[in-house]
Amino acid sequence: MRAFMIGLGLLLGAGPGLAGEAAQLGPRPFYLVDQLKPGPLKDTLAACGIDRTYTPRTFSISHRGAPLMFPEHTREGVLAADRMGAGIIECDVAFTKDRQLVCRHSQCDLHTTTDILARPELAAKCTQGFTPADPATGRKASAKCCTSDLTLDEFKSLNGKMDAADPDATSVTAYMNATPRWRTDLYAGTGTLMSHKEYIALVKGLGRKFTPELKAPQVPMPFDGTYTQDMYAQQLIDEYRQAGIPASDVYPQSFQLRDILYWLEKDPDFGRQAIFLDDRDETAKGFDPEKPATWQPGMTELAQKGVKILAPPLWMLVRPGPDGTIEPSTYAREAKKAGLGLIAWSLERSGPLKGGGGYYYQSIKPVVTGDGDILRLLDVLHGQVGVLGVFSDWPATTTFYANCVGAP
Repeated sequence: MRAFMIGLGLLLGAGPGLAGEAAQLGPRPFYLVDQLKPGPLKDTLAACGIDRTYTPRTFSISHRGAPLMFPEHTREGVLAADRMGAGIIECDVAFTKDRQLVCRHSQCDLHTTTDILARPELAAKCTQGFTPADPATGRKASAKCCTSDLTLDEFKSLNGKMDAADPDATSVTAYMNATPRWRTDLYAGTGTLMSHKEYIALVKGLGRKFTPELKAPQVPMPFDGTYTQDMYAQQLIDEYRQAGIPASDVYPQSFQLRDILYWLEKDPDFGRQAIFLDDRDETAKGFDPEKPATWQPGMTELAQKGVKILAPPLWMLVRPGPDGTIEPSTYAREAKKAGLGLIAWSLERSGPLKGGGGYYYQSIKPVVTGDGDILRLLDVLHGQVGVLGVFSDWPATTTFYANCVGAP
């Protein structure tokens, strides 16, 4: 097991020797240290200090750029993630009407992540236009605008915004103006959307590694009768080959096991470091991270199929321990026993933790009391679960922690 985990560490580029200038962390990581309760972890992180040089780390994985404060999947967000020392930067991949790959978290989220509804000529192309809320009937406001509704040129003409929508809105303006109070519109004045090829060129120039996620189509496949899921999956890989990117720098992801198996069979250089994203807590009835009998397929079967890296949400990897501590879950223990590397998602996506942290902290809600627990959870994920890296909406935090404890 130790040899296998060392191999995975090398696979993810262990060590601080990444290209680029020193990371710029800003005040947030140190604010989180201040929020920690007194103890050894606080002492260790406080001693790390603000006067040292922090370097980029592959343990720090940018989730959609830096969407705690920047519109997701925009050039501005990627640059922010790079400056904060993310060693690996994500692009969720969807396709346009003319079958070009673009960075977008969901094929059909343009109505919440861009200004498309304020652009009448493009809003008219949406699968479903804006419908206002009707308090009298209880109807919620809605819209559905997809990348596959637009050509690449039309997509790129949009401006990214903070991902949000007001379901009670009776106007387009109100529907779009719904950024949560704990995020910000301070950096949302510009949001430059990117094609997948542009993301590759940008991240290559920054000297970082890549983690593209093949998003599940929300239109019938084959699209337009001829564009199949396998063509879509292959196109993603082909764009790295065309750009001269070595497979060792790319970690393709998918929530669909069939995509992982396709890459393993058709393009094993890329497939062997593909990340199987696990959302079975939402898709498999009865799934319980503490009950292996509810996992189909189980950890050993996944490993036998060739899966090397498994990525569940944060909460599936931990549970409350004795005396208010946090400890690895059965899921985490069994994954390691099967030889699977683990990556967790997504830190700093929950807003303030005073109320328990919501979805991402649900398994440890009884022991979560405030924002300092972001670092407490991160420490358990690294030190006890042994994750290879953590996706974060604000990579400065994971970069800071990785530097302080010597994570790669």
